[in-house]
Amino acid sequence: MDNTELKVIADAMLEKKGQDVVSLDLKQIGTAISDYFIVCNADSTTNVTAIADNVEDRVREKCGRKVIRTQGKENAFWVILDYGDIVVHVFQTPYRSFYRLEDLWADADRTAYED
Repeated sequence: MDNTELKVIADAMLEKKGQDVVSLDLKQIGTAISDYFIVCNADSTTNVTAIADNVEDRVREKCGRKVIRTQGKENAFWVILDYGDIVVHVFQTPYRSFYRLEDLWADADRTAYED
């Protein structure tokens, strides 16, 4: 896994107006379930779904990878796309604030992405 895949995911999020796009490098943290988390938020369930779908499409198209499992698409408050080494989190804005995922992994190296 290299930063190319993270960039493809971040670009796919930004393309659909994902906000506050951040990746967390979890490789140095022994208890992490993956190498990277990449997180963003959006203000509506429609937008959350559009971002998640776009990430799946772009990763398949540009990296040749299919998502291993997804969770949360039925209500689109918090959608998780699991690629094994990368886990994508797309939150509806209030849920991101509530769960504060980045605070749980505060030791991780953090990269912010912008348009």
